[in-house]
Amino acid sequence: MKISYDPEIDALYIRLREGRHECRTVRLSEEVALNIGEGEKLVGIEILDAKSILGPAKIPAVTLEGIESVTGPLVLHERPAKYGKK
Repeated sequence: MKISYDPEIDALYIRLREGRHECRTVRLSEEVALNIGEGEKLVGIEILDAKSILGPAKIPAVTLEGIESVTGPLVLHERPAKYGKK
């Protein structure tokens, strides 16, 4: 699973399945959409206007319960700064 946030467009994406998938999009609201792949598997969740939807905190708390990690411990990455920005 990968959670990424783009502050320039205030969008959060939760990728549940790795790799490329041909998906159809199911809109739950104007801000929230589900990407559904082959076999009706949930591939990802897109949240637009994320600060408004999730609240003003920098990073919401994420708790995984009852799930063993396939790859090891949780790793957090800062999004690299774009060229020309400081």
